[in-house]
Amino acid sequence: MNTYSIGIDIGGTNTDIGIVRDDGFIVRRDSLPTDSYDTAEEFMAAITRQIRIMLNDCNLYNLRGIGIGAPNGNYRTVRIEADTANLRIKTPIPLGEYLGAHFEVPVRLDNDANAAAVGEMIYGGARGMQHFIMLTLGTGVGSGIVVDGRLLHGAHGMAGEIGHTTVLPGGRACSCGRSGCLEMYASARGICQNYREALHQSNPSAAEPAGLTCQFVGESAQKGDLVALQAYDVTARWLGVALANAVAFSEPEAVFLMGGPTRAGEVLMKPLRDYFEENLLFLYKGKVKVLLSQLPQNDVAILGAAALGMLND
Repeated sequence: MNTYSIGIDIGGTNTDIGIVRDDGFIVRRDSLPTDSYDTAEEFMAAITRQIRIMLNDCNLYNLRGIGIGAPNGNYRTVRIEADTANLRIKTPIPLGEYLGAHFEVPVRLDNDANAAAVGEMIYGGARGMQHFIMLTLGTGVGSGIVVDGRLLHGAHGMAGEIGHTTVLPGGRACSCGRSGCLEMYASARGICQNYREALHQSNPSAAEPAGLTCQFVGESAQKGDLVALQAYDVTARWLGVALANAVAFSEPEAVFLMGGPTRAGEVLMKPLRDYFEENLLFLYKGKVKVLLSQLPQNDVAILGAAALGMLND
């Protein structure tokens, strides 16, 4: 008999809810407007009502667990902490306690990168792996680290900030307050800046394309544009350095990448694998794979959250 979990992805604008079968098939998904609720109680009650409607409509009752991907989420207390920047509700949201009482199943909560890592482990390319790293490239650079089949959380639940490891001392100023973080070279905005600098180097008088986006850079690189290829080469170089360093402390079987910038495919992955191998300590050379996520891009948030609900501990 199949079992099911609920995956909840909470964003500043919308909260997406999905019922996911144990093989990763999304049976149903719906959404709620996160910014329409003024209090934690109203928001949690709305999520509860929606889950009940979805389960009843699908005639499903063998629920295994509920998983939640959320900003500023505390995986130990299973709540969203107060004053989360992109949420209208500024008080703590104790989702674990509330949903657990209503559905009588385990409720787990974590950040989006950790949820994506668990999603890859349960539904994607990391099935059967006990040691791997997930890197999410987007507005920022997030990461989830799995060691011995368990997420690495650290003393205060904040382990895994590979995006804020320094790859270029004295480099670009980062929003975290430091300089030279990987995020400033491998995120979508970092890739756009790589393009600007490569364009200026090739032709100091050249005008920047209107509405420059990471998607534009990726598509241009795939067409063979030399400036765009240089931009992705810079990204691959610093990603390769950061990931080689990460391997030294966790010795994963593989590193997985997901997110918008990875849609460039081999434009990114070919130089990344080369730089990665070049920078690896000799103990690990030829032993660690660098792979693209096997989770569908449009379903990552729901599958990652639902996978949290499938965990046994």
